[in-house]
Amino acid sequence: MILSQNMATFFGSPPFLSHHLTRTPHFSSSSQTPPPPPQPTPPPQSQPTSPPLTTTSSEQPIPASVKEQQQKTTKATTKVESTDWIASSLTRRFGLGAGLAWAAFLAVGVVSEQIKTRLEVSQQEGNTRDVEKLEEVVLPNGIRYYELRVGGGASPRTGDLVVIDLKGTVEGSGEVFVDTFGGDMKPLALVMGSRPYTKGMCEGIEYVLRSMKAGGKRRVLVPPRLGFGENGADFGSGHQVPPLATLEYIVQVDKVSIAPA
Repeated sequence: MILSQNMATFFGSPPFLSHHLTRTPHFSSSSQTPPPPPQPTPPPQSQPTSPPLTTTSSEQPIPASVKEQQQKTTKATTKVESTDWIASSLTRRFGLGAGLAWAAFLAVGVVSEQIKTRLEVSQQEGNTRDVEKLEEVVLPNGIRYYELRVGGGASPRTGDLVVIDLKGTVEGSGEVFVDTFGGDMKPLALVMGSRPYTKGMCEGIEYVLRSMKAGGKRRVLVPPRLGFGENGADFGSGHQVPPLATLEYIVQVDKVSIAPA
């Protein structure tokens, strides 16, 4: 009986065996780092719901970056359009840069031409001098002239544009048929070597001009064959040159330049 109780006591469930055993894990130095313990999950928070947007247009709002890019494009376009005054074949063909370079080149050319013109005028005025003693010069073709003022500018050549003041009279009668020195008549402009002659001009005057300089002035006597010949001339308003008339001119060279193309 005692043995039976002891056996029951031995094989019975002692109090310490009624609890679960907690196994403590042991990690060696060669094992991997244990994962961190799981964090407690916070309770979900209710998100505020925004009311649905209602639009009357199907267009989507334009992002700020797109608007900024459009503004830059608009400014660039406006800048290009503002330079359209330079429009030239070079600008349209090679672009705005070449057009601006060409415009700068032209601007420099204009300024250079203005400086050149001023220098030429200054030299012409400085070298021009009046003749103190008049002497008659007789040319082989029969023209006679007296140098009144020696010019200090350029001499006209074939193709040059020459601006002159001219007074022409018929020798013997003193009848004036052209006069640009006074009144409402403007100076005469002619291209050397061109035909027909400007009103009042003749072959003899063109011949004399070739040996003059800008700023110069001469009194010229032209024989009939280098004037208006056997037919004479009718300039209207009562201004006529009779046939075979010897002509007397006062001619002054105002300007000599390259004729426009």
